[in-house]
Order: sequence, then structure tokens, then C-alpha cells
Amino acid sequence: MAPTTEKLQAVVYQVRRDIVRMVHGCQSGHPGGSLGCTELLVALYHEVMTHNPAFEADGIGEDLFFLSNGHISPVWYSVLAHAGYFPKAELGTFRKLNSRVQGHPATHEGLPGIRVASGSLGQGISVAIGAAQAKKLNHDDKLVYVLTGDGELQEGQNWEAIMYAAHNKVNNLVLIVDYNGQQIDGPVDKINTLGNLRAKMEAFGWNVLEQAKGNDLEAIIGSLTEAKALLAETKPVVILLKTEMGNGVDFMMNSHKWHGIAPNDEQLAAALAQNPETLGDY
Repeated sequence: MAPTTEKLQAVVYQVRRDIVRMVHGCQSGHPGGSLGCTELLVALYHEVMTHNPAFEADGIGEDLFFLSNGHISPVWYSVLAHAGYFPKAELGTFRKLNSRVQGHPATHEGLPGIRVASGSLGQGISVAIGAAQAKKLNHDDKLVYVLTGDGELQEGQNWEAIMYAAHNKVNNLVLIVDYNGQQIDGPVDKINTLGNLRAKMEAFGWNVLEQAKGNDLEAIIGSLTEAKALLAETKPVVILLKTEMGNGVDFMMNSHKWHGIAPNDEQLAAALAQNPETLGDY
């Protein structure tokens, strides 16, 4: 493991600890998908994106990230805090009254890093396209990244947006699909299968990358680097990132049951034991 990746892995361990502690602390939230996307968000904010923790809402001269599947807010909040956007101590107020770190990201509390409210599924791609087109109009060469869940793609608005982005050559946009195969009621293929998602995205005019190692930092960084290069072809790019729900906590892994329940005291202790404290708990 390269030195840079070792440093990133230390952040990953700490973010996992934050996630399970946050959800346990209020006995509410979504640990499974948050754990599954930990490596991705750490790679984006600590290695790939150009961004400024001082935070200006317009994001001019910065790469932007939008979380469409806003229920996995714990991972985003933790990564933002470790990137310097706000004090880590605020993570302890997750989902509590008057907290800036609510269950789904919102803007009216003024939390740095959050540009739009999210959690009503199916809207994030549309928002990201608007931001990407604004960058083109402003002659801003930075990129826009947006994360969606695979089950979220059952929402129809996504496909209008996907069609629009290709037609308008929005080639400063990278869509990442958290392709863990799970949603709240069970496996995606049993609830409402997406079929051949690669073929669908290509038919809609997108360049498609598939990354089977969606919880491997080096693989993720490699795919994000490749995505940047593909944008030169005047097409938006999608990365189908095959993650594992609950990654890093053995009893949560690959089960839809941990989509939206909190660990008890014993389960919290077991989860923390599997992830060493590397940067200090909040």
C-alpha cells in the first residue's frame, strides 16, 4: 500500500467509527450504505477533488459533490468534518434537535459543504447537471460529481436527467452509482431490477466505467482518474461502483437489514473493535 493510500485508509477507519457512533448515539439513521461508500467519499475529498473547506456556496473554481441518496448522510458529515469543513465535535449532535447535522442533509442550518437539501430520492442527478452547466457558462473548468444509489435509479426523474445530460454533452459531470444491490426492502433485483445497467447507460449516450472493487481505495482513485480522461470525449461519465453494504463491519455486510437501523451497545462495541481509532474520536 502506497504511503498516500495508507493515510487515506487511516481516515477510512476513523470515518467508519464515526458512522456507527453517530447512528448509535441517536438510535436512528442509515449505517449500511454509509459504510459502503466510505472509501469513495474519502478518496474524493482527500485525494481527487479540488475543494475549499472555507466553503463558498457557489463553488466557483472548485470541484463540486452532490449526495443524491441523502440518507447516507453520516458518511458525508464525517468526511466533511475530517476535511476541515466544521468541527468534528458536531458529529455527536447527529439527528438531535437544533443540530446542523440532521438525518438528511439540509441547507437552512448553514452547515458548510452542503449546497442543496437531499434525501428525496431521484433528484440529485438533475441538480448536478444544473451545476455542471453553470460551470460551463462561467468558463469554470472544474468538475461536478454526484452519487446515487442503485435502488434510487428506479425513480423516473433520473432517466430524464440522464437523457438530458447526454443530449447536451454535459462532459464535466461524473455520476457514481453505489451499486451494492440492496435497498430498504431487500435485494434490488427482487424489488425492481435495473437489468443491464451498463447497456442502458450506454444506450442513453454515456461513457460507462465498471469498478468491481468499490471498497478499494486504489481501485476507486483509478476509476475516478479514468473518468476525468473520458470526459474529453464530450460525454458525461458514469462509474458503476460495486460496493458492499456495511463494509468494514462484518455483521452488517451485504445485508439490506442494516439499511436503516442502529446498532445496540454490544453491536457498537463489536463494530468499533473492527476499526482501529486512528485520528481520535469526536
